[in-house]
Amino acid sequence: MCGSSTAEHKILGKRLNHSQGKNPSKKIGITVSIIKCKNCGLIYSNPQPIPASLQDHYGVPPEEYWKKEYFVINDQYFKNEITTLMKLQSFNKGAKALDIGAGLGKCMIALANAGFDSYGFEPSKPFYERAIQKMGIQSEKLKLGAIEDIEYPNDHFDFITFGAVLEHLYSPSESIYKAMTWLKSGGIMHIEVPSADWLVSKLFNTFYRLTGTDYVTNLSPMHEPFHLYEFSLKSFESNAPSNGYEIALSNYYVCQTYLSSFFDWFLVPIMKATNSGMQLCVWLRKK
Repeated sequence: MCGSSTAEHKILGKRLNHSQGKNPSKKIGITVSIIKCKNCGLIYSNPQPIPASLQDHYGVPPEEYWKKEYFVINDQYFKNEITTLMKLQSFNKGAKALDIGAGLGKCMIALANAGFDSYGFEPSKPFYERAIQKMGIQSEKLKLGAIEDIEYPNDHFDFITFGAVLEHLYSPSESIYKAMTWLKSGGIMHIEVPSADWLVSKLFNTFYRLTGTDYVTNLSPMHEPFHLYEFSLKSFESNAPSNGYEIALSNYYVCQTYLSSFFDWFLVPIMKATNSGMQLCVWLRKK
């Protein structure tokens, strides 16, 4: 993201290929090293596991990945993001929008209901098929493929969203660059990613150090949800000059701690006050 050399990176610890629990050193499995860039805060695994096919990771039927309720179209889906988008920039009806990693097409539907001419692409064949067959997405508006293989005209879209996608891609900076070529000058790009500054991860890592183990809880490169990266705001600030954008807005999503509910009542307010929520959301404007 920032172009720094590996000499400016440090090893945070090890990560197992399954859930670690309180005593990861007592579990059997394969580990990778978890690295952090000291310049921009990007966290990544080394080595990064590369499947023979994306379908090895994401080719599971949606019914196994999510509950039946996920197939229900909720009027609130992507509503906050659309409200924020409209505050950042006004769009004429019919403005073109692209959802990268469209899944079942629910974001495409939400954007269409908001007046956008919405398009998308999805690398998982089962998700692509369900989006068309079960969710009613028009086949001419949804492509099957990964970002490395997909093509659109330059300066074509007014809005592009990477919702919970960039952390799965092997070359995030190159992916942003490619998507920026599809975006019109002055257009907006929305990116939501796991935060490298999540308070709960830091607490878990402190616990691991205090108990004498060199494991960390960051990332899940070898098991669902197959996260390869965590990003800080500085990751995007450092990346902006080389990829031709400015950060129009940033915010953090704070949810429960995923610990005992006892911890939520005091840790959730701390996360809100310190911008240390689980998800980082950035809104980029193409120069």
